[in-house]
Amino acid sequence: QVQLVESGGGLVQAGGSLRLSCAASGRTFNRYGMGWFRQAPGMEREFVATINWSGTITYYGDSVKGRFTISRDNEKNMVFLQMNDLKPENAAVYYCAMSKWALARTDSAEYDSWGQGTQVTVLS
Repeated sequence: QVQLVESGGGLVQAGGSLRLSCAASGRTFNRYGMGWFRQAPGMEREFVATINWSGTITYYGDSVKGRFTISRDNEKNMVFLQMNDLKPENAAVYYCAMSKWALARTDSAEYDSWGQGTQVTVLS
């Protein structure tokens, strides 16, 4: 059974930075793509970033391009999301997810394992 545990969320001023981490267990980590999604109250879950099994291919949602960076450490079974220049509209619960495939995927339907989420709050 796959377990994904996020950490690193919190309260930050607009323009600040946070680094989210996700520790994975229960499946051979380096065979699967990973992603970050977020969901704000009353909103649909939104794609943020994804990375392929080897870390060589990444995709980002349009609203975070140039500010967020996804990375992974296959030795430690971890994936990260570095978030810079945070804006109030970035506030949400951020979820780590493991893809069904090795590739980087932007569609949440391509993911079959999800973490419990970590709250990010951005003060204006």
